Formats: sequence, structure tokens, C-alpha cells
Amino acid sequence: MINTPRANRMHIAIFGKRNSGKSSLINALTGQDIALVSDVAGTTTDPVYKAMELLPIGPVVIIDTAGLDDEGSIGQLRIQKTKEVMDKTDLALLVFSSENEDISLEKEWYQELKERKIPIIGIINKIDITEPNTIKIKEEFDIPLIMLSAKNKTNIGKLKEAIQIYAPKDFERKILVGDIVKPKDTVILVAPQDIQAPKGRLILPQVQTIRDVLDHDAMALTVKDSELEDILKVLNKKPDLVITDSQVFAKVNSIIPEDVPLTSFSILMARYKGDLETLIKGAKAIDELKSGDKVLIGEACTHHPLEGDIGREKLPNWLRERTKANLDITVNAGADFPEDLSKYNLIIHCGACMFNRKQMMTRIIRAQSYNVPITNYGVAIAYMNGILDRVTNMFFK
Repeated sequence: MINTPRANRMHIAIFGKRNSGKSSLINALTGQDIALVSDVAGTTTDPVYKAMELLPIGPVVIIDTAGLDDEGSIGQLRIQKTKEVMDKTDLALLVFSSENEDISLEKEWYQELKERKIPIIGIINKIDITEPNTIKIKEEFDIPLIMLSAKNKTNIGKLKEAIQIYAPKDFERKILVGDIVKPKDTVILVAPQDIQAPKGRLILPQVQTIRDVLDHDAMALTVKDSELEDILKVLNKKPDLVITDSQVFAKVNSIIPEDVPLTSFSILMARYKGDLETLIKGAKAIDELKSGDKVLIGEACTHHPLEGDIGREKLPNWLRERTKANLDITVNAGADFPEDLSKYNLIIHCGACMFNRKQMMTRIIRAQSYNVPITNYGVAIAYMNGILDRVTNMFFK
């Protein structure tokens, strides 16, 4: 569990006003001095992330955020960062201070969390200082309430019990590929080791796929695309499944017999992190693009682009070649994602291996709210190569 990637952990975020005791709460939950605690309001600036194990839920990430009532131009930027945390929040802890009678701001954030369908636990903190008046909060907020003192660690156990009860049970898919393979199946994974491949290691989707194949008692054989034909000759039978990097879809599709199931790591991630049907529908909008249309390419991580970068070079070139149009293509990396998507005609997202499912689904839902088609790298590449049905039909049988 210690080595579980952050993107696969449940994200539990703490929201509340400055000096409501959010940092003390994260320290009490983790049993460590992770967040800086001070009587000075506004000590927490950027979100603080702490990976931990919370039994019986398992691996989680606890997120401490800046105060909802931060002030000034810098304070507004901090509040915006806090709002961005909502995009990845699976469970929200909304903190009230027992000293504070004005709960209008908490009500605003409560409504925003509800609109995003994020489950909420209310926490009335600082009961060591004053007796809380819970009547008003119970009237205004339809959420479970825990009264505690983060400073003295009073009732922290009750909070952990509440988290176990109210945490979403379906915050992520549990299986990446195990539902389409059987025990003893032979699965070939095609992993090109070109200039873009990280030195000395495989990328996260490849590692996760190999592990899931092994967890379901199938056999994983990993090769470069240059050795694919060689491994097929060595095997005394056809493989039961081939999973490839989407960038070499055309080459692999030409080598693998038509009766052998074929898909890609990116398409597996489309199903694992998002909504595959929506992303398939979005890919079909590629042929509707015309000169002057705006395309947003979204990446979950920030990296130094190298020659032949898929998001900055290959995809734009393939799109222009397919559409014969002069497209206006923008790349946004990491947490940067436009609030207003109305000007875009298509969004193509990476596999989102560095996001939790909540964050990717938030982007999909936001695109849908603006009626903007959205797809991902692997789905789009398969569509442009004319093999989308072949590489996705196994998921709809």
C-alpha cells in the first residue's frame, strides 16, 4: 500500500475557513506533523498532500487546503487552488470552528460540493475551547456531523469511523484488464522504448497493466514493437490478447492477425479513469473539424517535451493530415485546464494515469456541460487509423 500511486488512492480533502483547525486536523488524522500549525490565519497557502493508509479503506491521500475566506489578490489565487482540489476530491471534510457563528461561507462551499456530487462529512472543531451550537448547522446542512478537538485529538477515532462509513465505495475501477483475460491467457504487451520512454523504467500504465495481468493469473510477455513479429514466431499459439502503445497502433495492427483481440494502454486507461463510451463518441467528432476550429489537448502531467512528443507534434500532425484543415491546437498540461470550454470544438486528453478517476470524470462532465466532444489519445488514434471498433469491441460484449 505504501507504493500505491497517488492517482489510485481515494482523495479526502479538508475544506474550511482560515484558522478553523484544518492543519491540526490533518496532523491528527495522519499522526504526524505534516501541516504547519499556527494561530495566524492563512498559514496554509498551497494544498498539502499526505499519502497514508486508512484501514479498512486502504491507501488514501489527505489534502489540506487554504482557507475559504482568504483575502486579497493572492488570497483569491489560493481560493482558486482550493477549488481545483474539488475536481479530484472523492470525499470532503467540511470544517466548522465552534467559535464561529457565521456559517454563510461554509454554506456556499457546501452547495458547490453537493453540485459536484461529492459526499461530505461535517466536522465541528475546537470543542476544547467552547461548547458548539450544533442546532443551526444541523438545520442548514444535511450531512453527518462529528464534534472533535483536532488539537487534543478528541474524537479522531469517531471521524475515522465516519470516513469508513461515508467514503464512496466506487471511487475507482478495481480492474484494469482482468475482466477481459482468463487464467493462463497469453497477453503480449508492446512497449516501444523510443526517445520519449523514461530511462530505466516503464511508464505507469504499462506497469499497472502487467501487474493486473499477473493478478488475474494470466501470462504477460512484454516486447518492443521491433520484436513483435519475433515473439509471435516463438509462441506455439496465437496470443489471447495484445496491448500496445497507441503511437504504434498502425504497425501493430498490420502484424497481429484479425482474430486476435487488440487494444492499447491508453484505451484501457480511458475505461479505468473515465467513461469509454463518451470518449469513443468524442473521437468521431474529428471528422467534423474544419479550418479555424480550436482543439484542446490536455495532459495530466507536466514533462519536458522531446522531439516527436505525442501531444505537441504527433497528434497535431495526425489531426491536420486527417482533416486537411488548418486547426488551432492548444496544449494544457498538469492542473491547468480552462474553466470556460465553450470556444473549443474538440478536447483530446491523455490517458490520465497521473489523475484519480474523480479528476478525469470532472473534466469529462465539464466538457459535456459545454457540449464539447472529448476523447483521449488512444481512442482518437485508433479512430484515425480506422480500427476503433476492433480495439474497443471486447469491452462491450
